[in-house]
Amino acid sequence: MENSEQALHKVAEQLRSVAAFGLNFAQHEFDRERWETVLAASAAITAVLNNQPAAELLARYQTNFFEVGPMASGEAAVFQGDKLLLIRRSDDGLWALPGGITDAGETLAETAVRELHEEAGIVGEAIQLMGIFDSRLWHSEKKIHFYHAVFLIKTADFTPQLNDESTAAAYFGEDELPPLSPGHHLRAPFLFQQLRGEAPLPFFDSVSPR
Repeated sequence: MENSEQALHKVAEQLRSVAAFGLNFAQHEFDRERWETVLAASAAITAVLNNQPAAELLARYQTNFFEVGPMASGEAAVFQGDKLLLIRRSDDGLWALPGGITDAGETLAETAVRELHEEAGIVGEAIQLMGIFDSRLWHSEKKIHFYHAVFLIKTADFTPQLNDESTAAAYFGEDELPPLSPGHHLRAPFLFQQLRGEAPLPFFDSVSPR
């Protein structure tokens, strides 16, 4: 059984993790201020437990979000013939594979299927793991460390139905890809290479960046 100090350390790390996540996706200044307050609370608790300056610890937290995580996301690869389904994101106006952050109690494959339905209105089944992609190596430009798991999806109806999660959805061939969101600009072309047998299936990164 953990003691009170161990319990406080766990609480502090949970606060830090949720704050890092919030700061990664905050779009408004007042949101950032709230998450900065949570991050400062995490640093204050840890500083007391470790007998170190809270300001020094908070400065480290603010400049090294990669210490928190890694987090996971599931993405859907839907091919209609030789064309890949992409959605246009509402946040940056760029195109991407349907996908999102894995919820608690959910497998990575379930995330991909759920996000496909939420963002493109397509019901499908994950039939093949295409790969697990490290955000640091695939240039996702995330402040926190992510693993992006991409699954090949089978569906009986390829017609997308839009909702608030995206502003457009369409199928693109390898030579006609639209402007892609960071990370997706590398993963989407790579999927075509995998289908041609020119890249490992499933793929995984074996070496961390130095």
